[in-house]
Amino acid sequence: MIAYVGPDLPQDLLAATGACSGPVAWNVDRAMPTADRWLESKFPLWARSIVQDWADGALDSLDAVIFSRADDAAQRLYYYICELRRQGEVRGPEPLIFDVARIARSSSAAHMVAAVRQLADRLGLDAPALERGIAETNRRRASASGMAGMAAPCCLLAGTPPPDRRLHAVIEAARWSACGPTLADAWQDPGVAIEEASGDPITAIARQLHAASQSGRAFFDRASDLVDRARTLGASAVVLWFAEEDEARIWHLPVQREALSQAGIPHLIMTRRDWRGTDRAAGEITQFLKELSA
Repeated sequence: MIAYVGPDLPQDLLAATGACSGPVAWNVDRAMPTADRWLESKFPLWARSIVQDWADGALDSLDAVIFSRADDAAQRLYYYICELRRQGEVRGPEPLIFDVARIARSSSAAHMVAAVRQLADRLGLDAPALERGIAETNRRRASASGMAGMAAPCCLLAGTPPPDRRLHAVIEAARWSACGPTLADAWQDPGVAIEEASGDPITAIARQLHAASQSGRAFFDRASDLVDRARTLGASAVVLWFAEEDEARIWHLPVQREALSQAGIPHLIMTRRDWRGTDRAAGEITQFLKELSA
């Protein structure tokens, strides 16, 4: 069995294994004494939870965990786990790294092909297996539910994907519809459909990954993307929530705020926030939406 940590991973390839349990789970509300001893303060709580589980043996049923280089915390966590295993502090599954390449140039695209091929070889996947994974994941893409039929006005929760739906629940308690992915949703996002029976499934998977990256370190116009998402969802409001440890996405806040203002979309800016939501976030969101509804 395998699991993974981070965004922009080849979901079609993971499906082809027939043994992927999805993202490694976390619990940000519990005590994590071992992880606190090993990790710096800038590691997010979900990463600390994973390290605590690793140390406690809760992940021993897995054979490998794949980490994405597309996320700073996931990448750093990979190196920490490797070193802790080398020192004999932890055992558990084998950590693997997937080297995502996102720059819009041919060398980056070629690097992505090499990364997909290396992971496929490591997991023992041939072309027929990859084609089956593509077909299976395309079916999942096609069956994904949309946002049609929302009775309440939509509030888009953007910025740092939160660790669970507790902020979504706050929005819904204010009688709005909550849109926007959690962290696990973002990691599991398969992106757009991939060509089937192409004759070169590795290149097909790599091409889609290279073009569709949405991670914190990806290269795309985040201001336009945010406004486009809000308009596509019919959002009447946007909450831009950034976790304290998110040092990548926060750099795009000024242009995102300006774009939302120019588009006439009401928005609430929440920076340097606690993953657990114990910093009165619920009250701020509720008040913001209450004023819009008045």
